[in-house]
Amino acid sequence: MTSNSDDTQIDDIVISGASFAGLTLALALAETFGPELRITVLDATPATHLNTGRRPDSRASALSAASQRLLGTLGIWSRISAAAQPVSRIEITDSSLESGIRPVQMSYDNATDAGDPATFIVPNATLLIALDAAVAAHPSIRVMSGAAVTGLQTGPHVSTVLRADGSAVRGRLVVAADGRRSVLRDAAGIKVIGWEYGQTGIVTTVAHERPHGGVAVQHFLPAGPFAILPLTGDRSCVTWSEDAKEAVRILALDDERFLDELDLRFGGRLGPLALAGPRQSWPLEMHLARAYVAPRFALVGDAAHGVHPIAGQGLNLGLRDVAALTEVLADAARLGLEPGNADALARYERWRRFDSMVSAATFDGLNRLFSNDWTLVRAARDVGLGLVDRMPGLKRLLVQEAAGLAGELPKLLKGERI
Repeated sequence: MTSNSDDTQIDDIVISGASFAGLTLALALAETFGPELRITVLDATPATHLNTGRRPDSRASALSAASQRLLGTLGIWSRISAAAQPVSRIEITDSSLESGIRPVQMSYDNATDAGDPATFIVPNATLLIALDAAVAAHPSIRVMSGAAVTGLQTGPHVSTVLRADGSAVRGRLVVAADGRRSVLRDAAGIKVIGWEYGQTGIVTTVAHERPHGGVAVQHFLPAGPFAILPLTGDRSCVTWSEDAKEAVRILALDDERFLDELDLRFGGRLGPLALAGPRQSWPLEMHLARAYVAPRFALVGDAAHGVHPIAGQGLNLGLRDVAALTEVLADAARLGLEPGNADALARYERWRRFDSMVSAATFDGLNRLFSNDWTLVRAARDVGLGLVDRMPGLKRLLVQEAAGLAGELPKLLKGERI
């Protein structure tokens, strides 16, 4: 249900941010706790609930098998499965931009030990529409839209979120799911560590003459990784990391010349290309919050961590946060503890922060290793890729990790209700 005006109620949980992590968290909590839990989602955009008010989005995400199980348990997967492209195989190349041929240095079948796809490519807009609609229809969730969040006041029993329209929303627990530039994270006094890469992320959708066969390709080019992610139909999403100065030139090109730049990087792999979506871009950076919780306050998704898109794991990390926080709060409730309990939040931080830190460091290291054209470094990494390509056991471990099935998993990521 939706609301554009505040009242004097104290919610159990207030979630600031109505994108992937925030909306999924609201649904997970509502499905786990039932109607007795009062949940409010704060959305700075005007009320739309069918994504009509959001800008067009060319991005697509590589959803892991674990994320698919979570979305299936919440009833979302059935809404998006027709648009989800299973990835059958992954191929990795490492060459200069001028190379006419891009030899495959490593390849592997992208299936879990059970034989299921380890990842699916899903358009971001499709997923967000489904989440919007599910949240809007859920009787346990109140959505307050149309006003930006401006501040946070914490207290021993209640935290209060301040909004630009002068309203205040109170909750026993406030969760910031408001992105990399989280207003609430800053208001809570939580610092971040991180840095910029001097790279720009460019994304668009292309149609191509030849079918992709479900194969995802990661070209490691000197300026940064260039990923071709298969979509349903003869289409692919391009996720491209480029030197920031060169990106300015490329983004200023007309469509024909922009396609020439794409074709140079595709290497003619899928035949002639045509743009099938708008171009988008953003500066690439890494950040990690020094803490994930404060009194009656928690971070999820990009508010907690921002990683390089080299492995396409940003959304999956956010959904891991959602699954862990939901389970922690459910376990606390069974002991008679209310949302916002300090011990429960400390458990959530222990569960998620180390995993996020390791992931951020790994993706940062991979980007630094492959985003250069030093001859000796390229020779060494190509030898390394070739060795890994001859080690099927190690490749299976890599697939299990990408599928999100390694380590201590929350129940929702196993496809189990809490």
